Amino acid sequence: MTKKLAGMNWIGIGTLIRREIKRTFRVVIQTLIAPVISASLYIFIFGTVIGSRIDTVLGVPYITFVFPGILMLSIINASFSSASSSLYFMRFTRGIEEILIAPFSYLEMIFGLMSGAVMRALMVSVLILLSGLAFGAVTLVNPIGFVLYVAGIAGIFALLGIIVALWAESFEQLQMLNTFVITPLTYLGGIFYSITMLPEIAQIITRFNPFFYFADGVRGSMIGVSEANTQAGAIMIAVLLVSLLFVVTALFKRGWKIRS
Repeated sequence: MTKKLAGMNWIGIGTLIRREIKRTFRVVIQTLIAPVISASLYIFIFGTVIGSRIDTVLGVPYITFVFPGILMLSIINASFSSASSSLYFMRFTRGIEEILIAPFSYLEMIFGLMSGAVMRALMVSVLILLSGLAFGAVTLVNPIGFVLYVAGIAGIFALLGIIVALWAESFEQLQMLNTFVITPLTYLGGIFYSITMLPEIAQIITRFNPFFYFADGVRGSMIGVSEANTQAGAIMIAVLLVSLLFVVTALFKRGWKIRS
């Protein structure tokens, strides 16, 4: 009989998480090495080359200011790609049927997939932090806050990845949200610049961009400098997590695109 603790099938959830971690290491160059190389190039170009021509931003060296945004970009890509590709391939190969007949609740299935994506994002974060140390770009004034922000942001984009994986009918569709929504909003969310550098109307528009609060939260936990209302940002992350979890759970219960 499956052992349960506090009403949750932790053994089953752990199995799903181990499956996702093994999948990550099966293509380690794509899942871990490539993001670190990309982040290192960003750090070198924006932090070292361009940063050498910029004195400070909000009282800190430019390379230190820009590093949290680069890290957040990698977290988003890692968690979204992990969850979306995993579930999409399970649908494509009919492997999802094995999960559906296992003794899992829908919430347990979602939690397992989401946790696997968050673990991948955390691994990428650690590797990029080590790379950032080599450039002298890393400070960490609030380690607990940093981990919470990373986990929260990764959880949000893991859930978005699950929704896209349910919707997509091709590899091209699988990347549409990332290409046309996530990437533009990320670059317009202040990861490479302070919003004080923008015209007033652009500052107002930026404050309606949720990615600005993601980047600002990570930056605040790392360097202690924040341009946004940190409480509002934390509440927004929590509300997004709960709302997306509710939506994904409802889709699973309906069997949308996973039962035929």
